[in-house]
Amino acid sequence: MDWMTQASTSAQRSDLVFLAVLGISVLVLLIITLAMIYFVIRYSRKRHPVADQIEGSTPLEITWTVITGAIFLAIFYFGWTNFDYMRSAPRDSMVVEATGRQWSWSFKYPNGKQTGVLYAVLGKPMKVEIRSADVIHGFFVPAFRLKMDAVPGRVNTTWFEPTKLGAFDIECTVICGVSHSVMLSKVVVVSEDDFKAWYFGDESAPEPGRKALAQGSTAPPQAMDPGIKVMQANDCLSCHSLDGTPMVAPTFKGMLGRKEEILIDGKPRQVVVDEAQIRKAILDPQAQPVRGYPPSMPPYALDAKDLDAVVATIKAAK
Repeated sequence: MDWMTQASTSAQRSDLVFLAVLGISVLVLLIITLAMIYFVIRYSRKRHPVADQIEGSTPLEITWTVITGAIFLAIFYFGWTNFDYMRSAPRDSMVVEATGRQWSWSFKYPNGKQTGVLYAVLGKPMKVEIRSADVIHGFFVPAFRLKMDAVPGRVNTTWFEPTKLGAFDIECTVICGVSHSVMLSKVVVVSEDDFKAWYFGDESAPEPGRKALAQGSTAPPQAMDPGIKVMQANDCLSCHSLDGTPMVAPTFKGMLGRKEEILIDGKPRQVVVDEAQIRKAILDPQAQPVRGYPPSMPPYALDAKDLDAVVATIKAAK
């Protein structure tokens, strides 16, 4: 399970703080419990039928105040230094923009590439600038012990340095709508050579970490299809299905020639979906949203080649 895995430097530090606080808490609980048992036995009615009037003990009060104050300051110190560490990214960190929207994550790299999963390099720091396109989301990577809110109109930052290869879950921790539970993605940690081959290569170069990502993935078998690749890069398949499975947006299966009810200026109108309708829905989805589905799809500025590939794939999904 990802929450048991330590896959980043921040995870190791966070776990150390957590275990230290847990250990102190258990020790204090044990001391208090033993003291309670001792006083219950030592000052029971059988031993003391007449109660004594105790005025207090200044040395004892000073002792427990100093000790508990020191414990609190120690917890605060280690908690604060760990928080500061997780907010202060190294200067050589790669900066990636993470955008949350109902109900998917997308990631944009410095060279302009966009993906639906976050690719990171083993042993290299990565700074994540977290945004929201609609409501509040929670960017949470359990294996990294990393959590930061995505807030509309605001950019929050965090960073991590992976210590293990593999694919690690990204979850949304804020109830952000009816399909909150499907707002999932991955951090795929790969070697530096694999990442560079993808990052600096041409668009036909395979994405890194495909084997790691495939473990437990629901990616369709047509993953090498050009249109599928564009859909994956823009996270289309987190809302649309290719096999007719109901999701938060209309399925691509049998879309061409299907009758749909769309909203034009808020008024319903039934249309037969053709190629022009598909292209318009991709480039300007808010103009004529399909009735019965949340109008949460953002516009995509695809170039002509990518747009043609996506349209061809949708037309072929019968």
